[in-house]
Amino acid sequence: MTELPDSLTAWAQARLTEVEAKLAFAEDLIDTLNQTVIRQQAQLDSMQQQLRLLHQRIKDVTPDESRSLRDEIPPHY
Repeated sequence: MTELPDSLTAWAQARLTEVEAKLAFAEDLIDTLNQTVIRQQAQLDSMQQQLRLLHQRIKDVTPDESRSLRDEIPPHY
């Protein structure tokens, strides 16, 4: 712990300055984290849209008819 200055006013001012500095760093960190979350959410939204498009393409390419096991028998049987 730091030594107390000669007067209580100087000590209080030093503590206030220290708290203000810590608050400034905390606010900067919160802003940085917020921007990271925003960027990651945009990436997630983009990936979800791509996944939906891929799913739709697979549905469009895959025939809707159900296949029976007879269709799966190799031709040499």
